Amino acid sequence: RAFSCDSSRGAADILPRRLFSAMAAAAVATTVSGEAAAAAGVARAVKRVAEAPKQREGAGFVVRRPIGGALPQIDPILMLDHFGPVVYGPGEAVGAPDHPHRGFETVTYMLQGTFQHLDSWGGAGRIEPGDVQWMTAGSGLVHSEMPSDEIIEKGGTVEGFQLWVNLPRAKKMVKPAWQDRKASEMPLVAIPGASEGSTVRVIAGSSCGKEAVIETHTPFFYIDVTLASAGDRLVQPVPGHFSTFVYVFRESALLGSTKRLVKLGHVAEFEAAGDEVVVEAPEGIKGPVRALIVGGAPIKEPVVQYGPFVMNTREEIMDAMRDFQSGKMGDIDGARERAAATDAARTTQRRSGRWAKDSEEL
Repeated sequence: RAFSCDSSRGAADILPRRLFSAMAAAAVATTVSGEAAAAAGVARAVKRVAEAPKQREGAGFVVRRPIGGALPQIDPILMLDHFGPVVYGPGEAVGAPDHPHRGFETVTYMLQGTFQHLDSWGGAGRIEPGDVQWMTAGSGLVHSEMPSDEIIEKGGTVEGFQLWVNLPRAKKMVKPAWQDRKASEMPLVAIPGASEGSTVRVIAGSSCGKEAVIETHTPFFYIDVTLASAGDRLVQPVPGHFSTFVYVFRESALLGSTKRLVKLGHVAEFEAAGDEVVVEAPEGIKGPVRALIVGGAPIKEPVVQYGPFVMNTREEIMDAMRDFQSGKMGDIDGARERAAATDAARTTQRRSGRWAKDSEEL
């Protein structure tokens, strides 16, 4: 079964939409479905595949890092972390207490569990299953991402993704901003003609005729695809100039023009030639295939990164460090308490044996 959904037509950005349309007209595809659509485009081939092994990051998160780890940065995508799934006991859940960012965007997408966000510009909120927070760090801020009080106290399952998206030089110092979107706001679309339960969730850009409610600074798409049964297939039109990857996080998938088998926890980067990305569920799967399809227009500028700062020059990185250390990025009440809570969670993990158990899997 071959189906086509358009990912490029609504690759929204913060420029006026008529201006974006003029910029991207050559790359825009009309949404169509069925065998005719599959025949109309040229499927991209898989360029390379890498396994994203588990590793410990930050305050103690166990993550897979498909981009910025298993594969290097793919302009404009700086990093993708898949954290969890992990089942925490009471007092074990770790967070990311107060830390700075400048020069790019962070995108947090929760699958299971709830996190709480605070930042030095007054932002606050809960990120629950299916929710997305698209945060433009821009000129710089301090923020914290901590498990909800319920998960800290009672334990629970936590899983999600954090994507880092670069900003062009002209927008690296924009005012920090947030787009908090609940799961109910995010388009969830049945793939035409596929088995029941085969869907796309449109986080950015568009797919299957539905456009995301999130706007982006540069042309970009971010799609969570579920294929319920063997043979279900998504044909996703992609502008020819977009960098694109697929990360498989449930079961295995057949990718690209050669139907390359890509296993759970692996990431595939695609060649530039072609205007479609194909994801198919293979025979023998025990549950739905799930994968992220992500792509964007390359910025083609120098990238200088030092931890949470991503700029164009070393001098700009030094400025960012000085601004953070001097307090120009602000601070948040309760920072010491959040740091102490994270230290306590690590101690609880060591006492319960979770730390050692997780370390064995790294």
